[in-house]
Amino acid sequence: MADFAASLGALSPASAARILVSVRTFHRFAALEGMAAQDPARHVRPAAVPQRLPKALTYEQVSSLLDHAGDLATVEGVRDRALLELLYGTGTRISEAVGLDVDDVDLAGLTIVVTGKGSKQRMLPLGGFAADAIQSYLVRGRPDLATRGKGTPRLFLNSLGRPLSRQSAYGILRRAADRAGISGHVSPHSLRHSFATHLLQNGADVRVVQELLGHASVTTTQIYTLVTVDTLRQVYAVSHPRGR
Repeated sequence: MADFAASLGALSPASAARILVSVRTFHRFAALEGMAAQDPARHVRPAAVPQRLPKALTYEQVSSLLDHAGDLATVEGVRDRALLELLYGTGTRISEAVGLDVDDVDLAGLTIVVTGKGSKQRMLPLGGFAADAIQSYLVRGRPDLATRGKGTPRLFLNSLGRPLSRQSAYGILRRAADRAGISGHVSPHSLRHSFATHLLQNGADVRVVQELLGHASVTTTQIYTLVTVDTLRQVYAVSHPRGR
């Protein structure tokens, strides 16, 4: 069994770990059911999978992305700007953003109420840029889009007046990234990562960021502190005379 584990060396650590877990589960089942005299995989443990740090955009990249969100002379462009400002301004998951109803947004109180994993709701502060973009969308964009459909309380609508899907929202972001000239993979989660990383870089407490992101455990949020520490190391190495 150890030789089999070693033969997986050409695979990525995550792929090798998944295969080993499956093989161990099968052998454990076979031993319990009397199909095998013993479990040859009982002492084999998959190698630790290296922790993958989330990819955050720089603030300059985010700013350029938002500037290229869409043509503000069109209702779709006004909507796209509101969506992207909301994603970066609040750190919401894409499913939470497209699941918002109009009544979930309180522009007077500068808050939104999102429904996260496990149907848990949380109230989030709404920054000025996001609030202005949503206000503009509610006045100049959504009414037009709403007349094209049969009526829905959802905040973000597609060109047919129906609730905007996650796939459509991803396409909006991808096109904005292309127009901004941002290379590499940019997803809605990139804006969520950027939201958390930029907060921590500017001194926010990790437990506050945990609440904003809706993480059940602070351990999940702490991965972002690794990102900021890594950035600090890079700056230190370049800037300090004895940092190299």
